[in-house]
Amino acid sequence: MAKTKTRYTCQNCGYVSASFLGRCPQCGAWNTLVEETVEPASAAATSKPRVTKSGSQVRPQRMNAVTTTHEARVTTKLNELNRVLGGGIVPGSLILIGGDPGIGKSTLLLQVSGQLAKDHGTVLYVSGEESASQIKLRAERLHVSDSQMLLYPETDMPSIMSAVDEIQPDYLIIDSVQTMNVPDMNSAVGSVAQIREVTAELMRLAKSKGITIFIVGHVTKDGSIAGPKILEHMVDTVLYFEGDMHHTYRILRSVKNRFGSTNEIGIFEMRQNGLSEVANPSEIFLEERLAGATGSAVVVSMEGTRPILVEIQALLTPTMYGNAKRTSSGLDHNKVSLIMAVLEKRANLLLQNQDAYLKATGGVRLDEPAIDLAIAVAIASSYRDVELPATDCYVGEIGLTGEVRRINRVEDRVKEAAKLGFKRIFVPRNNLKGWTPSASIQVVGVSSIAETLHKVFAK
Repeated sequence: MAKTKTRYTCQNCGYVSASFLGRCPQCGAWNTLVEETVEPASAAATSKPRVTKSGSQVRPQRMNAVTTTHEARVTTKLNELNRVLGGGIVPGSLILIGGDPGIGKSTLLLQVSGQLAKDHGTVLYVSGEESASQIKLRAERLHVSDSQMLLYPETDMPSIMSAVDEIQPDYLIIDSVQTMNVPDMNSAVGSVAQIREVTAELMRLAKSKGITIFIVGHVTKDGSIAGPKILEHMVDTVLYFEGDMHHTYRILRSVKNRFGSTNEIGIFEMRQNGLSEVANPSEIFLEERLAGATGSAVVVSMEGTRPILVEIQALLTPTMYGNAKRTSSGLDHNKVSLIMAVLEKRANLLLQNQDAYLKATGGVRLDEPAIDLAIAVAIASSYRDVELPATDCYVGEIGLTGEVRRINRVEDRVKEAAKLGFKRIFVPRNNLKGWTPSASIQVVGVSSIAETLHKVFAK
């Protein structure tokens, strides 16, 4: 009789080693190799070939012989979710949603399940963490109730697959993938091998039967989805649900989407009766802006196809120690350091003895190049202790030589600023060609950071 073997698999990248290692040779992470028991080849379960929706086994075929069907996307009543998914749910897709505990993943999926069950077919909601009565209590609070929605508190994958074969649902919710268990594997529930095998089973189910599957994934302390990175490679779409537990606003961000853009975000507000959409996030990000404050500049940032106005705040104070401190929230720390170096070299601002604290308000995270100019102006405003006009906003990328470089979609940015009542916007001079700005807003072209500061602070 063949003996079982032991191997060690990295929970971070999936690297497999015959012996235990303190550090993974592939990704460099420490203490991530977990012991797994491997069944002999004779006892191991044989892999199943992929089949089509009609039940026939998939065979190699020529490209010009492949037939395609253009199935319409399924749109939910949550337009913010539709936006992030690229226009709606693609039938037969595998969607992974991750986020911190208590952020609202289960709430979002329960709301979506109720809408889908009411308008678009049968939904099977599988929960490995809650009982049916617990889900029912939350559903009553969210006013979700439909006979086409079935609850199934189970973690055993063969039982779940049998239920799917019996019910033939149009949509399947797995909450969460880390609690599901394949009995044929000796690995512990939530291990790399278990997560990989469960996801592979769900992927085969989605592609062979055309069932749309939503998977909830736990996250680690650093915010990434727990388990092997191959989990994100296997699914069609990866969504992150972000937000501050002390604030009511939540941001749904796409980091992978085979059927749409990965730059879209959806913004929701958590209320007593569930998540509600935020149709105009710019007003929320600017509603608490203090009049007459220094170090406050507004930028028009593009999040996918949506322009959003966000306030960037800067606070500079003389350092009490030898090395100046640089702290940022919602902004890339390296970007802040780079812009401060450019201001010191190209705009003659002595910042090396100043502690700098910068923040993008509203809990949003900004990382596009067009926010550089607003960061620089906010820093200069705090350093000089001079307030900026409340009706001004700034967009532009800053180079190391101090030039303000061209940005994309400047027309959409200007229109959004004009719609919210801003009277003047600073843009790169090279972006002024080929279009006519609105008469309700003054567009000021600048070519360098020194020229920008001169025009902004000119009396």
